[in-house]
Amino acid sequence: MTTKTLIEVKGLEKHFGQGTVRALNGVDAEIRQGEKLVVIGPSGSGKSTFLRCLNRLEEPTGGHIFFDGVDITSKDCDINQMRRRMGMVFQQFNLFPHKTIMHITLAPVHHKLMSKKEAEARAAELLKRVGLLEKANAYPSQLSGGQKQRIAIVRALAMNPEVMLFDEPTSALDPEMVGAVLQVMKDLAAEGMTMVVVTHEMGFAREVSDRVMFMDDGRIIEEGTPQQIFSNPQNQRTKDFLSKLL
Repeated sequence: MTTKTLIEVKGLEKHFGQGTVRALNGVDAEIRQGEKLVVIGPSGSGKSTFLRCLNRLEEPTGGHIFFDGVDITSKDCDINQMRRRMGMVFQQFNLFPHKTIMHITLAPVHHKLMSKKEAEARAAELLKRVGLLEKANAYPSQLSGGQKQRIAIVRALAMNPEVMLFDEPTSALDPEMVGAVLQVMKDLAAEGMTMVVVTHEMGFAREVSDRVMFMDDGRIIEEGTPQQIFSNPQNQRTKDFLSKLL
C-alpha cells in the first residue's frame, strides 16, 4: 500500500426529502491507494449512501469528493470518464437477464478500452479466475446467487478499475454461497486492489481490511485498524453495536 491518497472526501452531505432526512452529515475521509477500507454500522447509518456518493450514483447535497486529485463533485467533471476507473458491485447482481455471461465484454469494447478479441480474452481470464469459465455462455437465470455475484465482480474488473466499491455484496446470498464470493474479494485484496467494502461480514473485516470505519447516524463515529475497532473500541456506540454481533 502506498501513501498516495486516491480518494479524499471533505464535508460530504446527503439529504433526502427536502432535507428532512440527513443520510450523511459532514463526512470527511481519505482512502489511500492499495488500502482495504471496510465500512460497518447499523442499517440506516449512511454506509451505502457514502459508498454510492463516491462514484456519484447518489448526488451529494454538499461537500467535495476528490478522485486522484480531480473534484468529481464539480459541475465540469465528466463523471462517466471517472466511473470507468471505479468498479462497483451491488447487493443485487444487476446482470442483464437476456444476455449470456460473456456480456461482460460489452463495456470495455463500448468505451474503446479494448478490441472485442481483447475483451473476450480478458473476460475468459477473469471467469477462469473465479471458477466460472464453463458458465461463459450461460444466462443469469441458470446461475446460483453466489455465481451471479462472482460474475458481477468479474464484470466490474473487466474495465481494469483502480478501485473497487462493494455495497453489501454478500447480504442477498444464502450462507453457503458467501464463502466463494468473499474468497474472490480476498484474492483481489491480496493483489493490492484498492477496495471500499460496506459489509456485515465481520470476519472479512477482521481478516482483510487495513482500516475499519464505523458509521452511525450519517457520521463516522470511530475508525482504526481491525485490531483497534474489534478488540478495543473507544466509542460506546461502537461497543454496543459490536456486542450484538461478536
